[in-house]
Amino acid sequence: MNQEQLHKYIESSTGNERNICQIYALQGGKPVYDDCWHGFKTEDAMNVNSVTKGVTALLAGIALDKGYIKSVDQKVMDFFPDYTVKRGEKTIYDVTVRHLLTMTAPYKGKSEPWKKVCTSQDWTLTTLDYLGGRKGITGEFRYATLGVQILIGIIERASGEKCVDFANRYLFEPLALPKRIPHGDSSKEDQFDFFMNKNPRKYEWYSDPQGTVTAGWGLCMSARDMAVIGAMVLGDGEYEGRRIVSEEYVDEMLSPHIKLGERFGNMNYGYLWYKPYDDREVYAAIGDSGNIIYVNKAENVSVGITGTFKPRIFDRVDFIERKVLSILA
Repeated sequence: MNQEQLHKYIESSTGNERNICQIYALQGGKPVYDDCWHGFKTEDAMNVNSVTKGVTALLAGIALDKGYIKSVDQKVMDFFPDYTVKRGEKTIYDVTVRHLLTMTAPYKGKSEPWKKVCTSQDWTLTTLDYLGGRKGITGEFRYATLGVQILIGIIERASGEKCVDFANRYLFEPLALPKRIPHGDSSKEDQFDFFMNKNPRKYEWYSDPQGTVTAGWGLCMSARDMAVIGAMVLGDGEYEGRRIVSEEYVDEMLSPHIKLGERFGNMNYGYLWYKPYDDREVYAAIGDSGNIIYVNKAENVSVGITGTFKPRIFDRVDFIERKVLSILA
């Protein structure tokens, strides 16, 4: 299959690939593939869903490198001295930054309180109400999109600036990527539109009424943005001669910290990044609808893919390795 054939394959797909909007690949730091569908252009952005978590992990690493966060073992409550802990709650005092990064933080209740958090005035503080519980710290993996929101609150409290400004200053601008702006609306209707609208979006990041961006979803990026971030990860935190994140942190972020079950394809999990294979240096930040940053060290390749909302598409690692890598050879 060549590039033209891949374009037609996606264009005519009636399966999982039909929602793909952009694919962009870098190899050895050089652009080697750039294609678009559904009227999208290379510079258009899309809500990349949980790929946002991978970027949040990088921002946490930058905050660590700069000393705003002392270590991943620093207690979460160190950053919220003014937060009133609920009566009888003790576990919350034991939760660390590492627990948030590895999705091993404990939470009350069986499901995430989306309505409560996303209709509140401060999503970070409302999420803190959900942290802890009677079971204590068990080390159990619990995928919690809302829980990651606490990391954004930590970065803001520690650095003294809004996370979107922190991200622009230390990540997007040094990578020569467009600055992000806060989305600015958080009504129920707007949230629905943000997920379901299939048109290109601005270079924005969803935000709560305080102007604090979402940690687990809502960052709008192009496939090129994601491939560039992947190339920086591929370079152990360095991009075009510029150090963005420390090599030590990137290594820790990508290292397997927990083995996931069948629901997550039996992949390994680092700091909000996946390692799909035990024996290969392939890593990914994965979002719903097939949005992905894919990094392959052996091939020296990073790939970004965006897609409009389509349920039950978790990742495109297999698609990239079967279809995309073959046309780069």
